[in-house]
Order: sequence, then C-alpha cells, then structure tokens
Amino acid sequence: MPFPLSLEQKQTAFWIAVWGAFLLLLLALGPVLTPFLAAAILAYALNPGVDRLDHLRFRRFDVPRPLAVVVVVVLFFCAIAALVLIVVPVLQKEIPLLQAQIPAFLAKLNDLLGPRLQELGLKVRLDSAGIKKIVSQQMASSGEAIWSAVLASARVGGTAVLGWIATVVLIPVVLFYLLLDWHPMLARVAAAVPRRYIGRTLAMANEVDTLLAQYLRGQLLVMLVLAVYYSVGLMIAGFDVALPVGIITGLLVFIPYLGFGLGLVLALIAAVLQFADWSGVIAVAAIYGLGQVIEGFFLTPRLVGERIGLNPLAVIFALLAFGQLFGFVGVLLALPASAILMVAFKHLRRHYLSSSFYNA
Repeated sequence: MPFPLSLEQKQTAFWIAVWGAFLLLLLALGPVLTPFLAAAILAYALNPGVDRLDHLRFRRFDVPRPLAVVVVVVLFFCAIAALVLIVVPVLQKEIPLLQAQIPAFLAKLNDLLGPRLQELGLKVRLDSAGIKKIVSQQMASSGEAIWSAVLASARVGGTAVLGWIATVVLIPVVLFYLLLDWHPMLARVAAAVPRRYIGRTLAMANEVDTLLAQYLRGQLLVMLVLAVYYSVGLMIAGFDVALPVGIITGLLVFIPYLGFGLGLVLALIAAVLQFADWSGVIAVAAIYGLGQVIEGFFLTPRLVGERIGLNPLAVIFALLAFGQLFGFVGVLLALPASAILMVAFKHLRRHYLSSSFYNA
C-alpha cells in the first residue's frame, strides 16, 4: 500500500515537474535562444566595466547606468570593428598579389609533382590550362548534380544567412537591456530560489563568479602572450605582415580553431607571395606548430586551468569531452562550464562525506 504524500512532498514534486518542463522548453527553443545566450555571456563579461562607470563621479555629475551601458557597448563593438579593420587590409593586400602569383606557383608545383605523377601513370598537368581542363570535364560529366547541389545549398544558405543577420542584429539590443537590468534581474533570480537553499545557492554562485572571473583573466593573458609570440616569430622569419597576422592569430584564440586557422591561412598566403622558395612555408609550419604546443600544453593548462583549479589533464579532457558532446559551441564553453561543474561537484562531495550513508 503506497504511503500518502505530505503537502510539502506534493509541492516539491509539482515544482520539480514545472522546472523540468521549463528546461525541456528551453532545449526545444535552442536555436531561438542563441542570440540571448551569446548576449548573456557578453553581458556577464562586460558588466564589471559598466559597474565601474556607473559608480564614477565627475565633479557633481553621477554617471547614470544607461549612459555607462552605452559607453561600454560602443567601446566593445569598436574593438571588434578595429579587429576587422586589421584583417581586411591584410586580405585586400594579399588576395590580388596571390592571384598574380597563382600561375607561377602552379608551374612550380607542376615541375615538382608532375614527374612523380607520371611515374604513377597519371598524366595530369598542374598548370592553369590543365586545371581548367579537369574542371571543365568534371562540370560536363556531372552538371545536373552540381546544379541541384547549388540550388539546395542556396536555399539552405539563404535561410542560414537570414538567421545570422537576425542574430547579429538582436545581440546588441539584448546585450543593452541585459546590462541595463543586470542587478535587478539577478535579484529576481535569487528571489525565486527556495528560502531554505538561498544561503547555499548564493555561496555557490559567488564561487562560480570568482572562478569565471579568473578564467576570463587567464584567457586574456593567453591571448596577449600568443599575440606577442606569433608577431615576434613571424617578424624574425622576415614576414612583412607579421604584426597584423600575429595579432589576429593571438586575439582570436579564444574561438577554438578559428583564430589559429585564420592566422595560419594568412601566414601561408604571405609565405607563398613573399618567398621564392619553400623557406616561408617551412617557417610558418614551425612557428604555428610550436605555437599550438605552447598553447595546448603550457599556456591554457597553466594560465587558465590553474586559475580555475583544474588539472592540466582535466583541461584537455574537458575540451575533448565538450567538443564531442556539443561540437564547436561545446569547445568554446568547455572551461567555464567545467568551472561551474567543479563547484557543484565540490559541494556534492562535501555533502556526501558528511552524510550518514558515508559515515554509517
């Protein structure tokens, strides 16, 4: 015979079901929540700057919070625009030079690989005329399939572009309102926590906040060190575009693969354009290979992992595990999410060690 539930147990079951349904709704609305999640992450990172401006006093003038929010948001997007303005001139300079160098590069490649391909029974010329011939043959043999693929990708790509445009437009708007109401919003969240758990919840939230602040400082140090390393390394190798390419690579390392990949492509293009032999490509391979080793095995585990209390092996495992589970976004959020989980596990372990189940 089942035991009748008390009123408190019924209320607990009801609210657990409500919160479970709410979490399922959030999972179902995942794509819609992307700009809100991105804006919330940016708001968390930028809120300390808004708070400092908000508490400043110029003579008799107190800086109102809306003005502080506008200043911080404008400065943030100006920094992003400055980064874009660093990248675009490099591309504008390198792409026309690359187009002019392509025939000579293909001729060099044909001289190098042509005899070896002929030894394997492949009569292929790797110059402009040979590549045009190969492409035209492939287009003629599979024209309908290519056209169908182009139409399908255009439909999907058009929807994706509209989604990206909506996200880019929404993020600044959502970011402004989140920063404007940051403290009242946190107060409302705290007010929704059951009173019996409020002390423990606030203590865990403060621990997570401290760890994430240390993570952001550590990640900033990694970015600065790598920007200096890549700039100096490319400068020593004799690259004309060492400074902008090094800065791009270093500052974008917080986005896994993108910063490193973009910097590597730009450096390889510069090597092909500037050097007549393979010395530039070899230098790029050495500089960027060593940079990956320094970042993956020394800087990130030491400057980020130690600051959030994670063992270097735990940092590497977190990056791999979150990347496997959630893809690119998982890699991006691996370390801060691990910091939050670490706080939760620490409190869970403390509760376990003090429980009668463990001590009995």
